[in-house]
Amino acid sequence: MLSNKRISLKGPDLLAEFEDNWQTEMGAAIIGKERVVLRGKDLLSELSNHRWMELIVFSITGEESSKLARLLEGMWVISTSFPDPRLWNNRVAALGGTARTTGALALSAASAVSEADAYGLRVTTRSIDMLFRFKKNLDEGAKLEDLITREFKKYRVVSGYGRPLVSKDERVQPLLRFAKSIGMGAGPYVKLALDISDYLDKSRYRFQINVSAVISALMADEGVPPENLSYFGIFAFISGMYPCHIDAKNKPEGTLFPLSTQRINYTSEHVHRKWISGGKI
Repeated sequence: MLSNKRISLKGPDLLAEFEDNWQTEMGAAIIGKERVVLRGKDLLSELSNHRWMELIVFSITGEESSKLARLLEGMWVISTSFPDPRLWNNRVAALGGTARTTGALALSAASAVSEADAYGLRVTTRSIDMLFRFKKNLDEGAKLEDLITREFKKYRVVSGYGRPLVSKDERVQPLLRFAKSIGMGAGPYVKLALDISDYLDKSRYRFQINVSAVISALMADEGVPPENLSYFGIFAFISGMYPCHIDAKNKPEGTLFPLSTQRINYTSEHVHRKWISGGKI
């Protein structure tokens, strides 16, 4: 925590306070001393038997929960691991492969665009925020119909409902079945998410629930705040990106989804260009 003194400092004085001085409760690596501390625990001894996702949960939240870690693993397998280069973020990974860039560069770029506002990670964080707001208002006596109407008026969308191209989301039922198999998925927020879906399906909007709302509801029932859900999702799509990059890299360079000029609907006046050696007109 920053002291009151540090908070009041500005400019060079603030920077001077931090020069060669980083106070943290998060962790540090004591190189050569066989000690790496993460949130007060020794990574090499106390945390060495943790699964990867368990370690991520602890890193983000400071709490240990093998159940939450297992839920996250199942979520990302079922919801976001599609090896299809036509998907917006996977296409970036595949473009990196066809351009012969490294996997690290291609997948970093693909992960960055996974935060798409319309259908990426931001939809999920907006959805969990909405569920928290709805639940609070419902507990105070509000009506679900009024909350949904207000949401449409303010945001023109109910986050987690509706889907581009098709209405039904094939991931919803498998994810709910998986959650049930590990003793989860029966909490009040999952019920709320399904109640919203029932209302929308019978209304003039005809929106169906998509997997973002299910993920948000499952996380809300575990008390996960929107910011932590955003952290959990950073690498959610990564396992679907690997095959897209590898597949494109193993095909002839530059051959990912080419389009012939004949497919361009050009309506302006034709301009004839004569090309000569050296690239000059």
